[in-house]
Amino acid sequence: METKDKIAITVQTTIKAPIDKVWKNWTNPDDIVNWNNASEDWHTPRAENDLRAGGRFLSRMEAKDGSRGFDFTGTYDAIKNKELIEYTTDDSRKVKIQFMDDGNQTKVIETFEAENENPIEMQRGGWQAILDNFKNYTETNG
Repeated sequence: METKDKIAITVQTTIKAPIDKVWKNWTNPDDIVNWNNASEDWHTPRAENDLRAGGRFLSRMEAKDGSRGFDFTGTYDAIKNKELIEYTTDDSRKVKIQFMDDGNQTKVIETFEAENENPIEMQRGGWQAILDNFKNYTETNG
């Protein structure tokens, strides 16, 4: 069996909001559907989240014109409330998200294993765009 070393990509941002708000917006399905897209022509019409080790998540991501869509799914490996989320996607890629509380702002660092279908920079750009949308949503919404 041939194996390839997986490439880890890291994206990050600092959000001008306290950790409680950042954590809620990151993990609550009612919030996830408002920020989980990499561009304006995509959206997440449905999200499910069972936030516990062994729990599952699903984000239905679709082009707004209905031309394409997919379920982004996986299983949580570890959760440390307001500090860390680790999960494995259903295509066996590991993801680690760190939340660093700094009073009225929170740093979010997300590291994920690249998939083999798209160029690394495209993947980095897409995940960073989603993180930037999350920052914008969290800083501008209650």
